[in-house]
Amino acid sequence: MVVHPDFKLNGLSYESPQDLLEFTAVLKQQGAAHEMALASFLSEWGNSEDHIIATTSGSTGTPKPVKLSKAAMIHSAKTTGEALELGPKTEALLCLSSDYIAGKMMIVRALTLGWHLHVVAPSMEALTEYDSAYDFVAMVPAQAMHSITALEKVGTLLIGGGMVSNQLEQALQGVATKAYVSYGMTETVSHIALRRLNGAAASENYKTVSGVSLSLDARGCLVIEAPGISSVPVVTNDLVDLISETEFKWLGRIDNVINSGGIKIYPEQVESALEEQLDVPFFVAAEPDPVLGQRVVLVVESPSPDGRASGVHKDLFDGLPKYSRPKKIYGVSKFRYTETGKIRRNEILSLLQNYPKKS
Repeated sequence: MVVHPDFKLNGLSYESPQDLLEFTAVLKQQGAAHEMALASFLSEWGNSEDHIIATTSGSTGTPKPVKLSKAAMIHSAKTTGEALELGPKTEALLCLSSDYIAGKMMIVRALTLGWHLHVVAPSMEALTEYDSAYDFVAMVPAQAMHSITALEKVGTLLIGGGMVSNQLEQALQGVATKAYVSYGMTETVSHIALRRLNGAAASENYKTVSGVSLSLDARGCLVIEAPGISSVPVVTNDLVDLISETEFKWLGRIDNVINSGGIKIYPEQVESALEEQLDVPFFVAAEPDPVLGQRVVLVVESPSPDGRASGVHKDLFDGLPKYSRPKKIYGVSKFRYTETGKIRRNEILSLLQNYPKKS
């Protein structure tokens, strides 16, 4: 394990990797839950293996272990530092779980680039309850939304782990913090592209970090060439509008696309149009239709099976194109979420009466 000479962890410096690992052993025994997760990863990072085992988020299926090269993670850390201009002595806040790739990569970036890493529990209050200022913070969307009033303490904010709502993106227009949303997955060792959300450089398009090139497969899904990350192309299930080899606009996931009467409907775009109309958790999906093949349905978190108790009614859909309007509303008393805060769509759909289970 290589430790940059400028690296600090919660204000402490370490003369050697062995010193850091000795401190890690203490954390494993005496630390809080988030500190034990940090210690567990540092132990794995410092062992003799050339890889680590990470776990996918489980948003589109059962979480699964993935073997990631340590060299690829170091490469990813360097490209992030280059893309966001974050060098040695960057003051960074880790408020994500070290059990998942986003948290792990914050640690690798700090070790590799010589950051001063402050580690706190992964809570909504991670930024608001401390007075410290940071050059760089990574958060999930819910944390970022909760922290809007405290962002004056942050130079650069990276949001990942879920879709950025229109509400959050609009709120970010009023802050000086440079805010980005990331595109990536566990298999690509965190992000391979970034989209600026605010300021003069704001864009609807993602731009790749250094060394990454893009193409489309026969389905219209994104294919990622990242030699520093993977020896083979990474084929995704993400439908995109490819602007160039290094730039794209994300449309949605092919496994979510609804074919209604021959018209392709992207649930994520319908959700974006509806989010200002609904103040309860929801998502858009499909169910079989004898005439159209599939029809659009809306699933909301509601105590009543038709969503009425949450104020959901069909008039909300008047602004949508005809084929995009949900034909039925389902209410589910309590949504299920992954460990990283994403709705478990397939699990919820499988619980709905008369809805066919997905394999």
